[in-house]
Amino acid sequence: MHQTALLGTSLKDAKKYGWQVSGPACHDWVTMAEAVQNHVRSLNWGHRVQLQDRKVKYLNIKGRLADEHTIKGLTKAGKEMVLTAKNIVIATGGRPKYPTNIPGAMEHGLTSDDIFWLKESPGKTLVVGASYVALECAGFLTGIGLDTTVMVRSIALRGFDQQMAGLVTDYMESYGTKFAWKCVPKRVDKLPSGAVQVTWSHSETGNEHSDTYDTVLWAVGRAPETKALGLDKLGVQLNKETGKILVSPDESTSVPNIYAFGDIGEGRPELTPTAIKAGKLLARRLTGQSTELMNYDNVPTTVFTPLEYGCVGLSEEEAEKRHGKDAIEVYHAFYKPLEFTVAERDASQCYIKVVCERDGNQKILGLHFTGPNAGEVTQGFALGFQCGATYSHLLQTVGIHPTCAEEVVKVNITKRSGLDATVTGC
Repeated sequence: MHQTALLGTSLKDAKKYGWQVSGPACHDWVTMAEAVQNHVRSLNWGHRVQLQDRKVKYLNIKGRLADEHTIKGLTKAGKEMVLTAKNIVIATGGRPKYPTNIPGAMEHGLTSDDIFWLKESPGKTLVVGASYVALECAGFLTGIGLDTTVMVRSIALRGFDQQMAGLVTDYMESYGTKFAWKCVPKRVDKLPSGAVQVTWSHSETGNEHSDTYDTVLWAVGRAPETKALGLDKLGVQLNKETGKILVSPDESTSVPNIYAFGDIGEGRPELTPTAIKAGKLLARRLTGQSTELMNYDNVPTTVFTPLEYGCVGLSEEEAEKRHGKDAIEVYHAFYKPLEFTVAERDASQCYIKVVCERDGNQKILGLHFTGPNAGEVTQGFALGFQCGATYSHLLQTVGIHPTCAEEVVKVNITKRSGLDATVTGC
């Protein structure tokens, strides 16, 4: 769906490149949704086929732990099944949360799980929350031409570098997404017309406001699927605040033969590729093929907002906290992607930041990039973090012209210098 929105922007750019595009382009939700949903169904089917090919039994039943070696499950027909095993691995992931304290939130709202399965366009949409899920959803809804507002209680992209988060939301505002900053929803009412009225208050002034929407999308965090598993009776320790399972570096829980990985593990990144890798390594350890542990440091990720943001390693704030402001050096650059030149697009928020240790060989602590294809750029540089990349390694790397990624290997201006970081010429 993000790709759908990018193509919409490309259609606008195409005219500047000489393509004769007659009339304004309009988007058909039904065509897109059907194609996306069919693709997801094919992925699900593919996984089941692979499990079958590898003689893995797949049971589509709801289960809970009866003791440390026994799982009781209930089929859809209501029949109970009992399974026993030497080791049990929990990988139930998380689900989007509803703010249950807000009247009407559940009855008249959707979550990010629902938006991808809608058969009709959500129309004018209010997205509540400012996580990467919230901003990604708001970005693609804006990109396909829908009136979209993001309601933010405090800050956007909590846990990410906040300078980068600001660039992402600034770009989204110029792209057409509206933001209601420092606002908290109070109630949601369904009107006779079928529209949804949302009432909210400004957290600083206390003033109340309301507006009507076709859809309210809650993106206020995710909750781990641990409550119905019977873990408390077995002594599996949870973080009481988050509901996540306390896990050791080898993914073991407080019960020796029970393991957990993915989003339900306390302190683990909520990222699919991380869970996949952790699961593979755990399987190898349990079968005695390996002793290798998952390395959770320097996990790369990308936020697929209209202007993509990729990062690996520490944010500038975290680097300062760990090393001290005087012990880090931040190299940065504002650059203009080639794609933006002929199209005359504003590149004010296209930015690169490389956070390094200040002394010695200047080990790179964090790398941040906003721009086209941020995931592709970040994936490549993430390898360097596994090899102990330094600033001098970056300078020794020859860039590929004319790419955005080459601007990373050219960064030479420090924040400390106060010099203009805008890239000029070649």
